[in-house]
Amino acid sequence: MTAPTLFIFNPTANNGQAARLAPLLQDALRQSAAPWEWAETQGRAHAVGLAQEAAQRGFKRVVALGGDGTVHEVLNGLMQVPAAQRPALAVVPIGTGNDFAHAVGAPRDPRAAVHWALQAPTRALDVGRVRDDNGRMEYWGNTFGVGFDAVVTIRSRRLALRGFLRYLVAVLQTIWHDHRPWSGHLRVDDQELTAEFLMLVLCNGPREGGGFHIAPHARPDDGLFHYLLVPGVSRGTMLRLLPEFLRGTQWRFDYIRGGAFRRLHLRTDRPMPIHLDGEIFAGPQDEVQQVTVELLPAALQVAYTPAD
Repeated sequence: MTAPTLFIFNPTANNGQAARLAPLLQDALRQSAAPWEWAETQGRAHAVGLAQEAAQRGFKRVVALGGDGTVHEVLNGLMQVPAAQRPALAVVPIGTGNDFAHAVGAPRDPRAAVHWALQAPTRALDVGRVRDDNGRMEYWGNTFGVGFDAVVTIRSRRLALRGFLRYLVAVLQTIWHDHRPWSGHLRVDDQELTAEFLMLVLCNGPREGGGFHIAPHARPDDGLFHYLLVPGVSRGTMLRLLPEFLRGTQWRFDYIRGGAFRRLHLRTDRPMPIHLDGEIFAGPQDEVQQVTVELLPAALQVAYTPAD
């Protein structure tokens, strides 16, 4: 008999709008012949424990029903399980940005995504691991942002908006209110560089924020991360870059720096805000001024339908 799949449902995804989708999603599951179980998160980080428990109970596949935050929690739960017992991950995108779901090719339609999550073939994808100077460690699957886009993430949490508009308004607020660059020393694999930057994004997938195409060529299965660094440009230039990020054409400007890497160390002159997959890892109050990021190649089996 096929091992059951655990569906971890976050009713608070997309500012609570996901809750109304539960009957539709469960109806789609009842129409499937595959065995499944349903678990609902009760609060922040609950999905981490549910994913770990799924491994202990012998589930072979765990599906995150929510947005990037739900996926992030489930991924962190699975990565704390020994590799030999680690279930595969799949996603049904019912959140705000759904950028991880985009990277792995999940259908946008929730009913179609349920059937895809049950049946899609899996592939071993890369996972990121970060350690800070306070001794904390966490995993991430899509993007890691320092500076500008982390502040955007923080500001977006205060907005009673949904979908891409939420991120767009937060971007405009950040350009106006938080225009102060960081000075940083980076070691990117074997290369050392010092830079003043407004924004540094490390990418396993191609986009973040529901539609900002940071690294259009990034793939989660190629054994490489990509980074993008925006120096201390003016507010007007940041506004000028906004449509470029929406199209993924920002690389045509020679002041945009970037490249591929497997390990990166960053030290900054003042505490840095950091997001992992749209979840806040550090705010200014956390006093994080050093981080080390490592790529863990082919670390997690994930339901994956590449675009090509």
